[in-house]
Amino acid sequence: MPHSVSPESAPADESTQTMSQATSQTGPGTQEDVTMGEASTPAATEAAKVKLEDMFDDDDSDDEFTSSAPQPKPKEEKSSQQQPAATFKISDRSSFSEPDVMRAFYQRLFPFRFFFQWLNHSVVPSKEFAHREFAFALQNNILVRYQSYPTHDLLRKACVQDVPPRIDIGPIYSTNPRDRKTLRKASSFVPVSRELVFDIDMNDYDDIRTCCTGANICRKCWAFITMAIKVVDSALREDFGFKHILWNYSGRRGAHAWVCDKRAREMDDSKRRAVAGYLELLKGGDQGGKKVNVRRPLHPHVERSLNILKEHFSTTILDEQDPWADEEKAAHLLGLIPDTTLRAALQKKWESSPSRPSASKWADIDSVAKSGALSKSSRDLLEAKQDIVLEYTYPRLDADVSKKMNHLLKSPFVVHPATGRICVPIDPQNVDEFDPLSVPTVLDLLKEIDDWQGDEDENGEKKLQDWEKTSLRPYINQFRIFVAGLLKDEKDGGGLKRPREEGGDAMEF
Repeated sequence: MPHSVSPESAPADESTQTMSQATSQTGPGTQEDVTMGEASTPAATEAAKVKLEDMFDDDDSDDEFTSSAPQPKPKEEKSSQQQPAATFKISDRSSFSEPDVMRAFYQRLFPFRFFFQWLNHSVVPSKEFAHREFAFALQNNILVRYQSYPTHDLLRKACVQDVPPRIDIGPIYSTNPRDRKTLRKASSFVPVSRELVFDIDMNDYDDIRTCCTGANICRKCWAFITMAIKVVDSALREDFGFKHILWNYSGRRGAHAWVCDKRAREMDDSKRRAVAGYLELLKGGDQGGKKVNVRRPLHPHVERSLNILKEHFSTTILDEQDPWADEEKAAHLLGLIPDTTLRAALQKKWESSPSRPSASKWADIDSVAKSGALSKSSRDLLEAKQDIVLEYTYPRLDADVSKKMNHLLKSPFVVHPATGRICVPIDPQNVDEFDPLSVPTVLDLLKEIDDWQGDEDENGEKKLQDWEKTSLRPYINQFRIFVAGLLKDEKDGGGLKRPREEGGDAMEF
């Protein structure tokens, strides 16, 4: 999958790979070792040497971003290409992949402070952040693995210096990832904690969406991601009792979920596989045939999902996607109906009206059955129709991403290298309103800063930070509120109180 990289697939003693190697490997030793180490990134050596004063902020201000005022050039930046962000202006010729554009983004827009608090689970620097693996995809298509930073300031300096087009996040390890080669026993370097993550990719819907294919998306097919978020979010909260679930737009064609509760972070791989298996319903892949075979009576999760998905089936599938308009797709629908008598009658009717829309064909199933062309029970037909609804609407997860603690997943708030869009949070309470095509690009945001006319807020009291001058503001505010809630629960007891103790029915492991 383009959104995730498994550390198991990488050479255990190397930190640098090409992106194609990192994303195409399927198991240990399947690619040649790449013998470039951490030194391939200019910031690697600097980040490994931490002074005491670097562990804390210089003041109590919340201004983590560079302001719009011209800034003096740091002494260590000798290259003429590393100019301050404030001197860089967006033009019609600017490209979001340019190093100067990415440097301005990291200097002025990326929410490093909230990002640090999210992964550190505290405002005080700790191993929760310092032992976390970061992977940088650099401009030359090299993926640099096992990077780590004790503070958000050092991470920021590395991003400004290396301008990675993409950042991936891995687990928290038993020791600093940079020190893994110095350990006497390689087996002592193991992942110990990591959010439970889920990846939903639009590619997996190509056999049922008719509007777009591959990496292309539109508002019509984005409804598949909306459906998936509703179903998965409900299951994680109601069935497992998780509370802190960060949904994030991938920047192009999918969405990611980060379950941040302490109980989720501490799950071992067997528990992660159990949760992924619980949510996995469709079988058979691209082999055709029936993909859904659920037991009756329906499990409460499946029944709840059907109730969520029924309306979407009517609007998104029947009206907008019209998946059975052509003869081949209609034949697949017939194959999902177990009653041979009904199937033959429907085939005859549809052959006489080849241009019949999907909504009419779906209605034909009941009308033809009521006319007497039914050899099985009406309950059998109802169950077959429920399975069809699930096949065309139920979430299609990349389960492998969720099953192992050591998978890498793209960071929130980075710039997608193919679209320039920011990987912004999605509010699950208002998921129907989220439009991926309206998400701002990095060029949009930098231009909004350039076009800003004032230095004060609406009350004339304080100068605004650069992100507050842009359309990224509501997304960062949403993230800030999410992080505040997570930190509050961590402070109140680490989120260890079990749902059953609160009178809930959530599952436990």
